[in-house]
Amino acid sequence: VQLQASGGGLVQPGGSLRLSCAASGSRFRINAWEWYRQGPGKQRELVATITSGGSTNYADSVKGRFTISRDNAKDTVYLQMTTLEPEDTAVYYCAADLHYYNAADEIVAERKWGQGTQVTVSS
Repeated sequence: VQLQASGGGLVQPGGSLRLSCAASGSRFRINAWEWYRQGPGKQRELVATITSGGSTNYADSVKGRFTISRDNAKDTVYLQMTTLEPEDTAVYYCAADLHYYNAADEIVAERKWGQGTQVTVSS
């Protein structure tokens, strides 16, 4: 299973961006999705999560501005970011807690990471 993130870019303060992360592969099921970010000189931090049932959770710094959602039919997660601030500048990573069947038909639980997409908020 592989994750491919996209949607980053340069945006002015107050602007919006939507990140996407799509999973590809076979015989897998995604349980929870997460978005993380790592700003310059900072540790990676959890931004938002969404469970298989659609429950969401957000870091205090993005509550009310970011929205995480998922499309199970497309095995894709989104992060809608609005009212962006310079402090949101970071590389954003998606992660998926998933199960898949290996070659021996055994169920394996694993966390997969996307490659990261740069978000820069600057005038």
